[in-house]
Amino acid sequence: MQRLFSTFPDSWPGAGLLLLRLAAGVPLIIRGIAEIQGAPQAVPLMVAGAAIAGGGFLLFGLWTPFAAAAEVFLELWSVFSRTAYFESSILLAALAASLVMLGPGAWSIDARLFGRRRIDI
Repeated sequence: MQRLFSTFPDSWPGAGLLLLRLAAGVPLIIRGIAEIQGAPQAVPLMVAGAAIAGGGFLLFGLWTPFAAAAEVFLELWSVFSRTAYFESSILLAALAASLVMLGPGAWSIDARLFGRRRIDI
């Protein structure tokens, strides 16, 4: 993970990345729960479960680039497979793509696991 991002910014940039993760993860979890409640078939249940898991990973900042990339593909699939309300899916795909490029920030599990270590001598 350290190879993907040179730093895990904190302070205002870290807060901005936390807000970006919240804005991308919460709607994904809400949409996944709504699809589970309304879909009895197996395939939508698997997609909804993946949406909830990916949203949770984004919320906590665990494996952020991979979870965000999965959200990009999920939202683009949603844009091309459904005809109504594709604007929110495009917005969520753009948010997730920005998380893939920027990283999780200092306030994430990724930063705790893979961030730079400070060694005092």
